[in-house]
Amino acid sequence: MAGGLTSNAIASQPAWLRALDVSERLPAGARVLFTGCGTSYHAALASGPAVHALDAVLGAASPADVLVAISHEGATTLTLEAVRAFGGETWLITGAPDSPLAQMCDHVVVATPEVEKSYCHTVSYTCAVAAGRALRGEDVSGLAAGVEAALTAAALPVSSHERWLLVGAGRDWPTALEATLKLREGAHVAAEAHQTEQLLHGHLAAIDDSVRCFVLEGEGRAAERAHDAVRALGELGCDATLLSTSHPVVDIVQFQRLTVELATARGVDPDLIRWDEEPWDRARKATGFLDP
Repeated sequence: MAGGLTSNAIASQPAWLRALDVSERLPAGARVLFTGCGTSYHAALASGPAVHALDAVLGAASPADVLVAISHEGATTLTLEAVRAFGGETWLITGAPDSPLAQMCDHVVVATPEVEKSYCHTVSYTCAVAAGRALRGEDVSGLAAGVEAALTAAALPVSSHERWLLVGAGRDWPTALEATLKLREGAHVAAEAHQTEQLLHGHLAAIDDSVRCFVLEGEGRAAERAHDAVRALGELGCDATLLSTSHPVVDIVQFQRLTVELATARGVDPDLIRWDEEPWDRARKATGFLDP
């Protein structure tokens, strides 16, 4: 069925998270940076201090002793360049232990039992984040149960909106970015992510009642501003939902589910993210980007 690979991957998350075994720890006291591209960059952001692989190549990264690359297939071009240019200790979080990046890095953490088949990556994202958090000493043993609960919770409603907005700050910013990417590549809708405070500093001018909005609540000052954002969006007539959050691995699941359900409602297949269609396949090949 359409979207079967993505749906199966989403459902497999509790089992894959329970199978995750990360005994290694990053060096104590070391300055650590995570890096990646696309979904892997969002996983890097959710794991700790992060820099996009291209920015690392451009020399825009903060000083670091250890670079942790995230690449599910282990062959992402810019991530390879970032690791090659880094002068310190290198680690890799991947699903491909025999990949080019795995051969290049000093330490390899295999986060998944196999390479995810859908190009609309879901389980490889959550497992990468869990692995990155574990490397930094977090107890991730409860994440599988949290994801399991998220899979059976009430689903976010599907609607006919063409524009979608994700808002978040702090720990929720990677979730906003990843949810936006899932909606764009899986359901082919125009989705955008804004940091909470940035939304309130000018971006509201391009938002109206045609936009479906989700605001990630966070906690403390972030939560206060999230509530302000929901009030502002309400004044614009937006259908805006405030969502409580707990952990990036758990919080993303509701948007993974929404992506598949929205894709089904729109009659599109999320699995191949349009790489089987023209002109999207030509666009991919035009950049030399051949790896997911």
